[in-house]
Amino acid sequence: MQDRTDAEPGRSPGQIPERIAAIVLEHAAEEGPALNVLRAVQAEFGYVPGETVPVIAEALNITRAELHGVLSFYHDLRREPPGRHVLRLCRAEACQALGAAALAEGALRRHGLAWGETSADGALTVEPVYCLGLCSCSPSALFDDEPVGRLDAAGLDRLVSRARAS
Repeated sequence: MQDRTDAEPGRSPGQIPERIAAIVLEHAAEEGPALNVLRAVQAEFGYVPGETVPVIAEALNITRAELHGVLSFYHDLRREPPGRHVLRLCRAEACQALGAAALAEGALRRHGLAWGETSADGALTVEPVYCLGLCSCSPSALFDDEPVGRLDAAGLDRLVSRARAS
């Protein structure tokens, strides 16, 4: 993984460990704080930088393996910085029943994208998600955390184009 933490906007490399310590302190009194700490780190940095894992594990007095287990179990936690835009395509049953698999695979193929990866230009990360709760307007997606329902090929292509244009 490329170390990008020193490139965080408005932060010097020395501020990152200080912020991680503050985040851990904010959640330390909670029962089983690991997930909340990881989510807070991701909210702060856009992902969970690899070098923070040993720091967080030590601060929470858990093993790195335990923390890795939490980090790898939850699909919404990222280990790499996302693209400027994030497109989450629903892969749950209601969306599948209305053609989401073919819709997604077609768009990925047309635009040279792959699940879980960021486009070469850094514009778009495409992630699978397993139910958005938008079953009544399937197939559905989240584009930069905004719900999009009744998605079709043209609409999906517009989202990808919009991401790449910005």
